[in-house]
Amino acid sequence: MHPALFVYAIISMVVVAMLVFLILFEPGLEYCVKSLGLPLDGKVFARVLGALADAEPHEDMRVKVLTNGDVFYAAELDAIRNAKQTIHLERYIFRGGDEIGRRYIEALTERARAGVKVKVVLDYIGSFTTWDSLLGPLRDAGARIKWYQPIRWYTFKRFNNRTHRDLLIVDGRIGFVGGAGVADWWAKATKKDPQWRDTMVQIEGKLVTGLQATFADNWLESSGEILSEGAEDFPECDRDEPTGDSAGEVGIVVISSPSIGRATRARILFQVLLANATKTIDITSPYFLPDRSARREMIRAVKERGVRLRILVPGKHADHLLTRSAGRRRFGELLEAGAEIHEYQPSMIHAKVLIIDELWSVVGTTNFDNRSFGINDEVNVAFQNVKLAQRLKEDFERDLSQSKRITIEMWNRRPITERITEGLSRIVERQS
Repeated sequence: MHPALFVYAIISMVVVAMLVFLILFEPGLEYCVKSLGLPLDGKVFARVLGALADAEPHEDMRVKVLTNGDVFYAAELDAIRNAKQTIHLERYIFRGGDEIGRRYIEALTERARAGVKVKVVLDYIGSFTTWDSLLGPLRDAGARIKWYQPIRWYTFKRFNNRTHRDLLIVDGRIGFVGGAGVADWWAKATKKDPQWRDTMVQIEGKLVTGLQATFADNWLESSGEILSEGAEDFPECDRDEPTGDSAGEVGIVVISSPSIGRATRARILFQVLLANATKTIDITSPYFLPDRSARREMIRAVKERGVRLRILVPGKHADHLLTRSAGRRRFGELLEAGAEIHEYQPSMIHAKVLIIDELWSVVGTTNFDNRSFGINDEVNVAFQNVKLAQRLKEDFERDLSQSKRITIEMWNRRPITERITEGLSRIVERQS
């Protein structure tokens, strides 16, 4: 090999190694948030929180909690089948070959043939098992399907950024958001695992405009087109009387993408709510790997303000064992501070819910980990609503009753094999 080529090859390998090192080990952004000093039940707090998260609070909303796949899939498919003008679907995981995936494709295809404008955005990595051939009938019916961040030479620098948003918006008037993709493990028990536990919410009213704007964000990135059907995409939502689990108080749709400086609106939302909790914090997260800033805020809430902190995470049915190990490595200082940590036993729990002071609640796609807080595109809806928080708390208490509490004594006695796995998990925890 020519000496110059050899030098160039060495330099190239060093650059690639440095990039991989940064991807795996780049430290997270430090967040320091002081209490706003405002009552959480006031409109001023909602306005300030919305300003910090760059989102407009709305009082017109109708929200219904949908617990588990047999409920939220039925609701979504019913909305699709009754669509009149537009259907916008975005998923991180969409398994078109699964039974539930085929049901979605059939319902979407029927509506597309009927003249409904169907647009779909699927994450290229999350939905890699869905071949284009499975989507053929849907395309032939007139639907537009785009892949988010497909593997191309020019997308390599953005490869680590995925859309983790799970959205469905029908006719611009009814929206669904939460933690679930489209796969059989959410719909039913499989040969391998029990049915996953998850939560979605169905929203009507002004908040749907925020969900539509979220879809428009990734539609532009995937297709190069601005969502511009006009009134069809952004209709004036009727001011109906609130129904369902919401009494029509305040809601905020927080659209989150990583900035160049590694900050995200999702992280701002979570960090501000943690810093302003005065009574209780209830967290359900499938991937619980809070960084130093988040752990510090939780510990401060418990030790300085006497907040009851309860954390619910997957147990033996966790789908990513290394991620679970990485999360368990962090239990010690939280347990020592007085936090309660519970591991869900019946199945994999994938719900992403935060409840603050039984007043504020957050439902969406964000996990308590670096990938959601600093790498992925995410969307969450924050609600200032006692009735809705109580409804979500009912699910939380039921899940808690089927969980195993981890004590500091149990954590200190964990076997050496688990400690070794925790050490290995540090390599991937920034990407989990």
